[in-house]
Amino acid sequence: ISTRGAVGPQSDVIIGGFIVNGTSGVTRVLVRTAGPSLGAAGVTDAMSDPTLELRDVYGTLIASNDNWKDTQQADIEATGLQPSNDLESAIVSTLDPGSYTAVVSGKNGGTGVGLVEGYDVDQAANSQLANISTRGFVETGSNVMIGGFILGGGGKVVNVVVRALGPSLTAFGVTEALADPTLELHDENGALIQ
Repeated sequence: ISTRGAVGPQSDVIIGGFIVNGTSGVTRVLVRTAGPSLGAAGVTDAMSDPTLELRDVYGTLIASNDNWKDTQQADIEATGLQPSNDLESAIVSTLDPGSYTAVVSGKNGGTGVGLVEGYDVDQAANSQLANISTRGFVETGSNVMIGGFILGGGGKVVNVVVRALGPSLTAFGVTEALADPTLELHDENGALIQ
């Protein structure tokens, strides 16, 4: 599960909320950012140096990372999902069922287009990474917010819900909430589904 969007200063960071689903047991999750590698893929205004924080439902800091090789390098490499640029961030953590947030910001207040991704790296666990809900600054043109996900239904049809919120965020104290969001669902080739 992933979200690409504009990362601004202070409160305009990308906040990716996700749930570890299950009634018991833990699962191992990798959360990572992308910035410089987006520029290499043709994204204009990509972040030059993203940072990452992992927080629990109460906002308590679980872990933070600036450059992925600085901490947990062997654990991150063992997943096979290490970032392609040394300035990007990643955290591997074993999490209980519950709600968590991954906060992507720019080092020293840097801004640009960034990506937050979450991977369930323990598919055999009773608990599993269930969703992502991302709050960020939505721009226009090529700087809209883009959420990506992969379905692992073993060849079965899987029902999903995808939604975009804006006006209802004001009830939670979000200023400058998007007044009238629109939503498109595309397949892996970019074809419009709905």
